[in-house]
Amino acid sequence: MHLAQILSEVNWLAVLAATVVAFLLGGLWYSKALFGNAWLQEVGLTEEAIKNSNMFKTFGGTIVLQLIAAVAMSALLGMGSSWQAGLHTGLWIGLFWVATAYGVTYLFEQRSLRLFLINAGYYVVLYALMGTIIGAWS
Repeated sequence: MHLAQILSEVNWLAVLAATVVAFLLGGLWYSKALFGNAWLQEVGLTEEAIKNSNMFKTFGGTIVLQLIAAVAMSALLGMGSSWQAGLHTGLWIGLFWVATAYGVTYLFEQRSLRLFLINAGYYVVLYALMGTIIGAWS
């Protein structure tokens, strides 16, 4: 299948919604209300360092990358999917591709289990939500 055909079958409204939800989930997940303080501690950053970073680059890059992931999820699910298929696909991607990739990297980098659970957990929930949204609108 050609890229143009794949992109012509993408539900762009679902992709946009999934991208926004992904961005909002990240804001909540890494906030002080959930795992923000633990994440800062584990990665060795301070709130001051975050405030002094290039937030346009960080947030802009995040949105673009989440959009690409949502387009890929839409292409993978295809037309005529369901929210259940999207949920299952998202869980498989989050658990068995992303979390395992993080796991291998974290083992070699000797990072903590706590950081693994924060970061990998985010992607499991993210892709489950993204798949559910896109699957429901297919």
